[in-house]
Amino acid sequence: MTFPANDPALRSWVPVPAGSDFPIQNIPFGIGSWNGEPPVPVTRIGDRVVDLSILAEAGLLDGLGIDREAFNAPHLNDLMRGGKSAVRALRQRLSELLQADTPTLRDNNDLREEALLAADQVVMHLPVTVGDYTDFYSSRQHAYNVGVMFRDPKNALLPNWLPLPVGYHGRASSIVPSGTPVHRPQGQTRPDPNAPPVFGPTKQLDFELEVAFITFDGKPLGQRISTAEAEDHIFGLVLFNDWSARDIQSWEYVPLGPFLAKNFASSISPWVVTLDALDPFRIPGPVQDPEVLPYLRTTGAHGFDIALEVAILPEGGAETTVCRSNFRHMYWSMAQQLAHHTVNGCNVRRGDMMASGTISGDTPDSYGSMLELTWRGTKPLTLADGTERKFIHDGDTVIMRGHCEKNGVRIGFGEVSGRVLPAIRS
Repeated sequence: MTFPANDPALRSWVPVPAGSDFPIQNIPFGIGSWNGEPPVPVTRIGDRVVDLSILAEAGLLDGLGIDREAFNAPHLNDLMRGGKSAVRALRQRLSELLQADTPTLRDNNDLREEALLAADQVVMHLPVTVGDYTDFYSSRQHAYNVGVMFRDPKNALLPNWLPLPVGYHGRASSIVPSGTPVHRPQGQTRPDPNAPPVFGPTKQLDFELEVAFITFDGKPLGQRISTAEAEDHIFGLVLFNDWSARDIQSWEYVPLGPFLAKNFASSISPWVVTLDALDPFRIPGPVQDPEVLPYLRTTGAHGFDIALEVAILPEGGAETTVCRSNFRHMYWSMAQQLAHHTVNGCNVRRGDMMASGTISGDTPDSYGSMLELTWRGTKPLTLADGTERKFIHDGDTVIMRGHCEKNGVRIGFGEVSGRVLPAIRS
């Protein structure tokens, strides 16, 4: 399908710096506030944030299948009520308003000054109210690496990994927007397998490089979404740092999986990049062998070429890039993940979030976690300031970035960052 808003030839009357993640071909959605005003839906172009509530009040966003009240809500859930068609129409309307030869907003000085704000003056919030959150485990190299570390190469992938997208239900309440500090979690660990467990702050705090998708409303309880329908129920993507306490996890995860090691925080980027904006960057997925069951089969290209990277910024030091990976390394596509999630009749709702699981490539510098990059701490990384890291230290800020680039167009997510604070002891 061709989307006019994706035309590489489009130019805007809003200046867009070279290398910006937010050209006119992007038109992401988020929730922003400034000068103490309530948060409202916004989009971004270049270094400017566009207040959609102002455009809606001026009547510029009428006739799209979205109520004006949705543009004053503190989350995007109301705006998403009209589904894919309404959001697609909204993105196209905004593209038209921002195009260089459209005078409507360009030549209305008062409206332009009111609606366009400097990005560094806007506080970004969680874009959606997250009802439910699912974390998948869909990068084959990551699953293999972890299996080698904790089992052996011959049995690295468990028997169910190739037949289905493995996932678990996570904690929605602790998903936080970029810039929110994260306190080092505490819990039980068992450093000595021959001694009782001990309690205290994790000594193996880790990041997990992931991408998450946000859903529109699904089908009623009891009905399933097919792989062919799945992308009609996906609003867009965000970068996702699924913080992890490895030592807590290794003690607690049998038999029910991750719990306290994961539910203390997950950080997301504030801008939701729509699937439509990412459409030019589609790629075929990997050959799946053995062949998957019929309900998981797909036709067409459901992978996306999204370059990803992770940097660590120590307190008072310089930033060091420690990982360069790509969303193309996913074995299971988003369409397959959503189809599997609902094949039993599970209903998904507007604002639900589903994360990819750690994204690791096939080279050591593309591994998406410290667990893999340092191979369980046996191969420490040296940062630009000369200090070493086996896992994340207090005072470190972890920064993730992602973008696509093709035919002179760069579509990016901005970044998701989080600074680690010491554990709260009481």
